[in-house]
Amino acid sequence: MKVFVFSAVAITVLLSGSVNGENNVMKWSGYLLADNRLEAKKELGFSWNEYRLNFIAEIKPVPPARLYSEIWLRSLGFPDIHTSRDLENRHKLRPIDLDLREAYLDLYGVFYENLDLRIGRQRIAWGTGDKINPTDNLNPLDLEDIWDFGRRLGSDAAKASLFMGSDRIYAVLIPMFTPSVLPSGDFDRQISSRISLPPGLILHNYSDRVILPENNLFAGSKAAAKYAGRFFDYDFSLSYCHGPDNMPIMNRVTVVPIDTLGAVDIAGELIYPNMHIIGCDLAGQIAGAGAWAELAVFLPEEVVLTTDLSAIGMGEQSNVVLKQEPYPKLLLGADYTFPLGLYLNLQYLRGFIYERGNDNLKNYVMLGSEWRSLNDRLKIMPIAGSLEFGDLDEFADTYAFVYAPEINYSPAQNAVLTAGLRVIHGADNSTFGILKDRDEVFFKVKCSF
Repeated sequence: MKVFVFSAVAITVLLSGSVNGENNVMKWSGYLLADNRLEAKKELGFSWNEYRLNFIAEIKPVPPARLYSEIWLRSLGFPDIHTSRDLENRHKLRPIDLDLREAYLDLYGVFYENLDLRIGRQRIAWGTGDKINPTDNLNPLDLEDIWDFGRRLGSDAAKASLFMGSDRIYAVLIPMFTPSVLPSGDFDRQISSRISLPPGLILHNYSDRVILPENNLFAGSKAAAKYAGRFFDYDFSLSYCHGPDNMPIMNRVTVVPIDTLGAVDIAGELIYPNMHIIGCDLAGQIAGAGAWAELAVFLPEEVVLTTDLSAIGMGEQSNVVLKQEPYPKLLLGADYTFPLGLYLNLQYLRGFIYERGNDNLKNYVMLGSEWRSLNDRLKIMPIAGSLEFGDLDEFADTYAFVYAPEINYSPAQNAVLTAGLRVIHGADNSTFGILKDRDEVFFKVKCSF
């Protein structure tokens, strides 16, 4: 691993020296980020420790082409030490991670002067919302950090862009399947807690296996198209996407007894269902305020959950967990800057990123505020967070809220110090309520170059 990291950095430095010619100048940018979080309810124990060095390089080797790459070099996590032999392993002391986020080639005027082609690992962001986008379904989710909303992996893809004045047509092919990165820690508990056991049985241990789509162009690929243009004074787009969902869903559970007292082990099986997704979005201004909307309609293949209780003499039971019927996800948002520099951002979402099926969609209201002072060197966000709830008649059993105020201060150009708090409360069966014992205090340092 050390050799790999050293080689990557060395090659990058050599390239930066070799490409600085009259016609092909490499442009560098990036940032250094230190992100530390402490559990507010557990004696201020550290819950997150990340040091990230982000490198972005761009070069135009010849006029109709452009190369782009983004790399994360990170130290993430805490020392993983259990024996004295572990002290000999530097990676266990300071885990290092090298992540190629994007690397692609742009070709301009391919076959036709208004046709561009992008080939390689790329982030294909669709939608008009702020970080949450129901129509953004091409790249896999990156839920490693559950509070970094909107973060996704780059996909190895080909994208064609056709420009016709103010109108644009996009076509995308992602030939290979990549699953989403799931959050660590509580995700297994979230899955196992939703499995219903017959009365008298107690869960002892949960395990599962994941079945990926077949690794071929027909089963694992994703294809999409999008038309974008203007409608009066609004930007709008219509899109279509088809391929396997990047989030897994359980389709089989096997229950095995381990004693005579009712304790059982559960073995689950998860698959990735195919989806047809039709989307549209709109963005513009209403009475001086920014406004946007997104609607995505999902048509999934049917998924039947089979529960195998044969080992306890109850045979097999089956029920549909994802119906082959359309369900919508909706986002409405607006922002406005008031006198004295107070900025407010309000969004309503129906259907969170991994909710599927009409019976499982919840409502989310997200509010952000920002007040700047000292020539924008001080930024205070006193009101920031979200409210989650199901139907109004079951609000008390489904609600949760997250309150996350923060303060940013820039002591020097391109350097920002951040301090904040995250408070979580809600019902046990809500999306955020399961994290209610994980209130955090966080500190960040970021320097861009």
